[in-house]
Amino acid sequence: MSKIRMSTPLVEMDGDEMTRILWQMIKDQLICPFVDLKTEYFDLGLPERDRTHDQVTIDAAEATKRLGVAVKCATITPNAARMDEYHLHEMWKSPNGTIRALLDGTVFRAPIVVKGIDPYVRTWKKPITIARHAYGDVYKNCELQIPGPGTVELVYTPADGGDEVRATVQEFDQPGIAQGIHNLDASIASFARASFEYALSTGQDIWFAAKDTISKTYDHRFKDIFAEVFEAEYKARFEEAGIEYFYTLIDDAVARVIRSEGGFIWACKNYDGDVMSDMLSTAFGSLAMMTSVLVSPHGYFEYEAAHGTVQRHYYKHLAGEKTSTNPVATIFAWTGALAKRGELDGLDELVAFSRRLEKATIDTIESGVMTGDLATITSLPNPVRADTEEFIAAIAARM
Repeated sequence: MSKIRMSTPLVEMDGDEMTRILWQMIKDQLICPFVDLKTEYFDLGLPERDRTHDQVTIDAAEATKRLGVAVKCATITPNAARMDEYHLHEMWKSPNGTIRALLDGTVFRAPIVVKGIDPYVRTWKKPITIARHAYGDVYKNCELQIPGPGTVELVYTPADGGDEVRATVQEFDQPGIAQGIHNLDASIASFARASFEYALSTGQDIWFAAKDTISKTYDHRFKDIFAEVFEAEYKARFEEAGIEYFYTLIDDAVARVIRSEGGFIWACKNYDGDVMSDMLSTAFGSLAMMTSVLVSPHGYFEYEAAHGTVQRHYYKHLAGEKTSTNPVATIFAWTGALAKRGELDGLDELVAFSRRLEKATIDTIESGVMTGDLATITSLPNPVRADTEEFIAAIAARM
């Protein structure tokens, strides 16, 4: 059988632990037998990031700007325990945060819906898509551990030599902690436009939520910019399309989401989107059943799995034990990237292959063959609990 040929490479970002194992299995069994795969490869595994002092992450992001499409494996964001485990030079920041900051994009995450995997929230009838701002906030923060009594201030020094502006964060009378976060008007406006454009392209209502009643400057700025962009650029288009933009407080949004039928886009600030996308994916079935794509206003696309590196399964794998790790989100990261590459390059055959692989994956689950996380919650009778290799082999057989 002749393989589908690619005209332009896509950026391939390898990752860590069990998802790194899945990555190679998916390439070997589900992609390379059918596609003459062309990639520019970057190893974003933690050892290589440490060896290069995280330069490899920056290089991968720059390559994405050049080639336009990337696919990324899940990676470790180290904490103190990982510092010791991997003997790191320093506690490197989230590679996702670094890449998102460089590409200035918005992350869209939506559950992969299959028959027999019913949402835990009984009112949900349609998928809910999270639009997550992908710049700033806690992911680009500055933190201090305060050793004792003293003053922590925010200080703004104008570049043009104007007067300093100072605000007291806290007068500490004992040890504590402090954190500074920031965002940019331009990034928030890009987030708003990407979210509104996505709503128009999918014909869905869009909600945005923050906590402007408490954060009267920071969160209120998000609310104001969304409102300004909507009124100036999108109100008439939304009315023509018959869809709605709705703003509310984040706690009210959570209550409304739980009572809803779904079928809308929920735009969230960076941290809110990180947390709520995991909540939604789990409530729809599994963390491994969610697509994730970073869409940049500059025309860059980065596809990834929305979950972590599955550390517990990786240790079992190293011990020679079989695991039932769900590879669906990682498969859909590959199919999303390949379909986008095919779309941009006019390769209909590559787009069609990607859709066939997605259908084969869903059909395998709906036939009753699935990994352990789904077998424990499915409403299908007598599911076959497959280990990772068996599940991927079943998809390959359908292909």
